[in-house]
Amino acid sequence: QVQLVESGGGLVQAGGALRLSCAASGRTVNSYAMGWFRQAPGKEREFVAAISWGGDRTNYADSAKGRFTISRDTAKNTGYLQMNSLKPEDTAVYSCAAGPLYTVVPVTYDYWGQGTQVTVSS
Repeated sequence: QVQLVESGGGLVQAGGALRLSCAASGRTVNSYAMGWFRQAPGKEREFVAAISWGGDRTNYADSAKGRFTISRDTAKNTGYLQMNSLKPEDTAVYSCAAGPLYTVVPVTYDYWGQGTQVTVSS
């Protein structure tokens, strides 16, 4: 079993930056793809970014391209989402996920964290 715990969320002004972390425990996630998803109030969960198990492939939602960077540290069993140039529309609960497939589809991920709130003020 894998447990994922996100951290790094908070309140930031528009144009600011945050770095989210996703620490895995229970077993290594180094053979899993990792993804970040977000859900704003009243909206569906949406894909933000994904990274392959080897870290050699990344994929971003159009809204994240050029501003967000996903990465992972296999030694620390941790994934990251660096978010720059934040906008008010980025406000949401951000959740990390791990699974065997490198996809943008939430249901393909087996393990989920509890989420961390990101609020961007204008």
